[in-house]
Amino acid sequence: MNFLNSSSGARLAFEDTGTGLPIVFLHPTPLDHDYWRPMIERLQGPAAPVRAAAPVRAIVPDLRGHGVSELGVTLPVGGFNRVSNAPVLTMRQLAHDTLELLDHLSVQHAIFVGCSIGGYVLLELWRQAPARIRGLAFVCSKPQPDNEAGLEKRVGNIEQARAGNVSAMFDGMAQTLIGATARSKRPAIVSELRRRMKLTRDALVSVQAGLAVRPDSVPTVATISVPILALAGGEDGSVTPSEMEAFKAAPGGCTYHLLPNAGHLAAYEQPEKTAEVMTRWLAETQI
Repeated sequence: MNFLNSSSGARLAFEDTGTGLPIVFLHPTPLDHDYWRPMIERLQGPAAPVRAAAPVRAIVPDLRGHGVSELGVTLPVGGFNRVSNAPVLTMRQLAHDTLELLDHLSVQHAIFVGCSIGGYVLLELWRQAPARIRGLAFVCSKPQPDNEAGLEKRVGNIEQARAGNVSAMFDGMAQTLIGATARSKRPAIVSELRRRMKLTRDALVSVQAGLAVRPDSVPTVATISVPILALAGGEDGSVTPSEMEAFKAAPGGCTYHLLPNAGHLAAYEQPEKTAEVMTRWLAETQI
């Protein structure tokens, strides 16, 4: 891993491999950069599914508070009014971290890929720095904010974390975030991903609060003028395929693809298929 000393008070980790088209991959919570490894190996390897695809430079950070990236000590408190004393790791902060990384690497323009919270950061990146974005790929992510049930779930998650139940929460997530098909065909995938869930209690609280206060990005979709790939999982219990169809309203065009037998962690569950869909999208849109 490489490290960037962020101006926002944290040491942030990242990997930068390959040469060619820069693609920034933002992982889901509570995982880390390794979530993308199986798919990136297929994108960069000699058996890439689309031979005409350009070589890929993969820039893969551990989001603030995830993996070996530090959380920092300057997070604002009070933004989530249902838990007013919770620190909040906002999508704006995570987008700022990503732009700092690009500046550090002297990358002016890139394609951005995000799963779950990673996709929410992509929407904030578009609001902050659209000129630096050549394309956006959303994997099991949506533009809508939390509904009432989602907000109550965030409150419950924060309460559980503060009660010291972080390990038990991750045990549950390792089951529910992975689709039934992957759990059945590859039982070891549960323990593989569970080992990558290493958020501290404070990081988990701040991430849940940040997810709760993320803005409604449906209006943002209506401004996106670059090509979009929206890849949904048919077994995803967190982000439904119909919610992801909202990306079709983007004026820059949207390629929508459904993986019927994938859950919320689709890119790890089906790396070959995800890599194939992405390389074909890159080739067809010529970005």
